[in-house]
Amino acid sequence: MSDNAANGQAAAQAQLSVQKIYIKDSSFEAPAAPHIFQEQGQPQIQLQLGQQVNGLAQDVYELVLSVTVTCKLGEKTAYLCEVQQAGIFGVAGFDESNRDAVLGSYCPNVLFPYARQAISDMVQNGGFPPFFLQPINFDALYAEALSRRAEGGDAPTLNA
Repeated sequence: MSDNAANGQAAAQAQLSVQKIYIKDSSFEAPAAPHIFQEQGQPQIQLQLGQQVNGLAQDVYELVLSVTVTCKLGEKTAYLCEVQQAGIFGVAGFDESNRDAVLGSYCPNVLFPYARQAISDMVQNGGFPPFFLQPINFDALYAEALSRRAEGGDAPTLNA
């Protein structure tokens, strides 16, 4: 009998709950407006993603998904849009590696549609054509981070 089973915490009792989803921070800048609206050309879009996990209590974590979109026309920044979409998750009954996988992959997948909608709304409200973030494979990003960590590279670590 394993220690977990002896303690009455069998793997079947693993629980995940979404307790709250909220925007922790957001900003939109159009530094070249209104002149940028007259510019012609193909916009170049840069996307930056980040995530941070903070332990709040036993088995309760805040995950903050940061999404930054920068749109340039030539050398000018048309807009810069940033959202820190956060959520509070109850993650109980998982071993450490499975808990990290839930926090590094599943939780960002839950938050991403909210961040995508917030960015889309801000860009459109800023006077620009609608912008839709494509889906992101957080499972692959988490696997890549684990691989880099195993190779001794600089991989993001969870602050649990």
